[in-house]
Amino acid sequence: MSLLVVGLSHRSAPVSVLERASLVGDEQAKLVQDTLAAEPATEAAVLATCNRIELYADVDKFHAGVAELSTLLAQHTGVGLDELTPYLYVHYEDRAVHHLFSVACGLDSMVVGEGQILGQIKDALALGQELHTAGRLLNDLFQQALRVGKRAHSETGIDRAGQSLVTFGLEQLAQGAPVAEWARGKRALVIGAGSMSSLAAATLARAGVAELVIANRTLERALRLAESLAEQHAATPAAVSAADEETLRGSLVARAVPRDRVSAELPHADIVVSCTGATGLVLTAAELRTALAQRAACPPGAHPAAADVSLLDLAMPRDIDAAAHRVEGLHLVDIESLAEAAAEPSGEPGSSAGAMATDVDKVRAIVSEEVAAFGAAQRAAHITPTVVALRTMAADVVASEIARLDGRLPDLDDKQRAEITQTVRRVVDKLLHAPTVRVKQLASTPGGAGYADALRELFDLDPQAVAAVSRADGSARTAGPNDPKGGRA
Repeated sequence: MSLLVVGLSHRSAPVSVLERASLVGDEQAKLVQDTLAAEPATEAAVLATCNRIELYADVDKFHAGVAELSTLLAQHTGVGLDELTPYLYVHYEDRAVHHLFSVACGLDSMVVGEGQILGQIKDALALGQELHTAGRLLNDLFQQALRVGKRAHSETGIDRAGQSLVTFGLEQLAQGAPVAEWARGKRALVIGAGSMSSLAAATLARAGVAELVIANRTLERALRLAESLAEQHAATPAAVSAADEETLRGSLVARAVPRDRVSAELPHADIVVSCTGATGLVLTAAELRTALAQRAACPPGAHPAAADVSLLDLAMPRDIDAAAHRVEGLHLVDIESLAEAAAEPSGEPGSSAGAMATDVDKVRAIVSEEVAAFGAAQRAAHITPTVVALRTMAADVVASEIARLDGRLPDLDDKQRAEITQTVRRVVDKLLHAPTVRVKQLASTPGGAGYADALRELFDLDPQAVAAVSRADGSARTAGPNDPKGGRA
């Protein structure tokens, strides 16, 4: 195993760099394809979220792999290599496994313990399977990471410690008040209908907002989300059509509008959440000032009274102009301010923070245990093609000797020939059983990689035969998501 990860995250780089380094559109697919085309890499996968970009690869040369993966990250993010390099981290082999397992458990998240990262890891695996860039190693790694993350959430209280970025952001907007009390009765505008925006809309709906408007470039997607949320709050919501929007009414008023109607909705919104894939600003400071002026001119009772308009920007790169921080009447929480808030001490020993620390320690123990198990399994798997090639060679020798016996003793009947053949096979199997079982055990220990080489040397095995077994095993493991041999985790 020569697993290498090169990446940057909120822990290693300022938000200003992460914002510029984000991968948009089909850049993730292009990055993994170009990585696979690079000489040091035989497998590749990319994990890209709003606060991390990590490139995973199976490489045959460490230094050349680091240089190549760093260069590819710079090329595809558009950030110069000289500028990017100080913020990159590198993990290799067991340390790389430990890193991904920690990420999967939420230990490396901006909000410790958040569970959304599991969906993002699943998406990274699915992309690698779809593009056939994830081979045996990365399939095993990412599928095991998903299992480790689920184990951490089921066996510890990390869920109590962890929150989604959405929940954390809303708590920052509420400034110490319970989110449900703070949001109740307000009007909310959610820009975007992707996974993060959908989670924000659902969270606000549960918190009791009076009205929820979903604005999206694709109106149909916004309509589906609005309808789903309305149905959860009323048994039979009625749809009211307008020229360019759909209104769904129940105990929660949920509406869907095209994104070009955002400026018309802004003056009536008390809470605005934005998370789109746009490369430029969705809301400028000037647009927000105009909305505040229109809001102030609204007749009494036209919208709920609120001291400030609360803005939550979960996009990377940012959707909302950072200059909104300086506009009176606006309260903006973005990725940068969330990172600062997450870095602050959360409490005293013995408090809820102390309980969180206990859960974190339990998860770390799980990660260490799973890393050791994964390493042992990979080392054992590494020798399997050699053992298979050895047994294949032994079977060929038996077949050859039986064929020669047929020539020397042509009068043997079928029963005699079958008995002799079975006896010879049993002898060979018994001779090989103990050594092959023992060599697998030895290979699974740290430093056991050399046993495969020793086995090939002792029995003069054809390297091509071993490689053929490896290729066959790899093909079975890298089948696409719709193939019965493969599939998504």
